[in-house]
Amino acid sequence: MQRLLITGASGFLGWNLCQLARSEWEVYGTYDRHPIEISGTKLARIDLTNLDRVKFEIDRIAPDAVIHTAAASSPNFCQSHPDQSYQINVTASAQLAQICAAAKIPFVFTSTDLVFDGTQPPYLETDPVSPINIYGEQKVAAERDIFTAYPQAAICRMPLMFGISPPTATSFIQPWMSALRSHQSLQLFTDEFRTPVSATTAAQGLLMALETSPGILNLGGNERVSRYEFGRLLAQVFEFDLSLLDPISRRDLLMAAPRAADVSLDSNKAVELGYNLAPLREQLELVHSQMERLFSD
Repeated sequence: MQRLLITGASGFLGWNLCQLARSEWEVYGTYDRHPIEISGTKLARIDLTNLDRVKFEIDRIAPDAVIHTAAASSPNFCQSHPDQSYQINVTASAQLAQICAAAKIPFVFTSTDLVFDGTQPPYLETDPVSPINIYGEQKVAAERDIFTAYPQAAICRMPLMFGISPPTATSFIQPWMSALRSHQSLQLFTDEFRTPVSATTAAQGLLMALETSPGILNLGGNERVSRYEFGRLLAQVFEFDLSLLDPISRRDLLMAAPRAADVSLDSNKAVELGYNLAPLREQLELVHSQMERLFSD
């Protein structure tokens, strides 16, 4: 069985990717500040900004492919810690691409829909990038440096993602569900739009990209929804009280990092390659059933 190295295994996307990949790969994962155990995954604690350690571990593991999900992924954190987050999001990513290029190891990098400014959606892979916050700027810089180091790399632009989360991370729905379970009002934007997918769907897309798609690939969903619209769908599927949802505008809140109004992705290219996009409600219902099984075990 071939070996797959997944960076950021303690993160939300990395953890879900490990769950899916272990049926087809011998999976190795890295984490840094958040120790974790994952069934079917061999884990190593690695600071990805430590180039010598990264080289040593890749030589030791000898992976057949690498999917790089590790990142400082909070736009607010990147906005307030630009130098620290740059080392993680740009420098470490480019160095990892260089190592994989030298070893001729297939390499997939997870970028973001926030490389766009939200003024001309839906976005194709060929549209010019136009980030409006530091996190988006860093992902643009990482994409550029990765392609310079490794033109055959695959760069997947990820949308908003939801699903089951490990003890060390959450998706955006976990705090929403916690509030709704406690019968607390939940303020959600009516004027910020994304194309969300479940983490399982996204992980399937990453594994597909590993096999089929060097270059840039959008892995967004096929439904454009506001956070408020998504919240209503979540409440319906999980049977929460819809009256707890409070629609607000992005202009009503002061945020550390600027937010784009609509970074919907056009993912037709991925669909043509075999990306399986079930309806959003169906993806949420699957997450619901997975959570019910998890809590009943």
